[in-house]
Amino acid sequence: MSSVLYDAQGPRAKRRNILFTVVFLVALAALLWWVFGTLNDKGQLEWALWKPFFTGTEAWSTYIWPGLQNTLKAAVLAVVIALPLGAALGIARLSDHKWVRVPAAVVVEFFRSIPVLVLMIFGLALFAEYTNVSSDDRPLYAVVTGLVLYNASVLAEIVRSGILALPKGQAEGAMAIGLRKGQVMRLILLPQAVTAMLPAIVSQLVVILKDTALGGAILTFPELLASANTMSGYYGANVIASYTVVAVIYIALNFALTSFASWLERRLRRAKKSTGAVLSADDVETADAGTVGKV
Repeated sequence: MSSVLYDAQGPRAKRRNILFTVVFLVALAALLWWVFGTLNDKGQLEWALWKPFFTGTEAWSTYIWPGLQNTLKAAVLAVVIALPLGAALGIARLSDHKWVRVPAAVVVEFFRSIPVLVLMIFGLALFAEYTNVSSDDRPLYAVVTGLVLYNASVLAEIVRSGILALPKGQAEGAMAIGLRKGQVMRLILLPQAVTAMLPAIVSQLVVILKDTALGGAILTFPELLASANTMSGYYGANVIASYTVVAVIYIALNFALTSFASWLERRLRRAKKSTGAVLSADDVETADAGTVGKV
């Protein structure tokens, strides 16, 4: 049976796909066997290295939980600031006024071209030299500043491209009924573009969450990965165990974020499909009777 997108697979294609699947699974099993064997030979699977994470709460309460709190704090602050700032810059790039459009484009292209780590380092130097922020808070401020400047610029391009992807008839129809440009953007274009932009926006939010680790590696920001590094030295160089636990936590956080975004996208699409009020059977009969009478 064929579809619009592709033809149904024939017997040879099915056999070939089954063969590729079996080869891939065998290769994956061999790779996992080699990894576990190597770790076991190096003594990385000994219970003593993994015990702190499964017995007692010292490792979690002293290292992992405070590091996770700092990671979430930096990520949430960056998201809360970067989202509206990126939306404002993206809309400004679509302005008909050159004095609004050009500066917004310069800001977006400038900060989008600089690595986020460089922005964090400049932020740390800025707060150390020209502000009264304490040395304990500077890493957090620098991490949030770098994340906001870079990701707001990327989000601005996502917003701009999402709005430009809409058919021109949407804006033309709205202006034909008398809406002003600001009303067209707020009431017509943005609500439609949000659903299309949502996957790209969520992907960028995941990047924000992961990039907080740069602050721990360079700026001594005590986030999750830096806390795991400190913990591995305290418990006797169980580096593999510590980083494995941290990786699982990052995977869980990002999976929860993408799952929520998928649910929200489905909900928005369902809401757009529902149009107007639902007529009852009596309403339909009344309408039909009125139509017949007029004829």
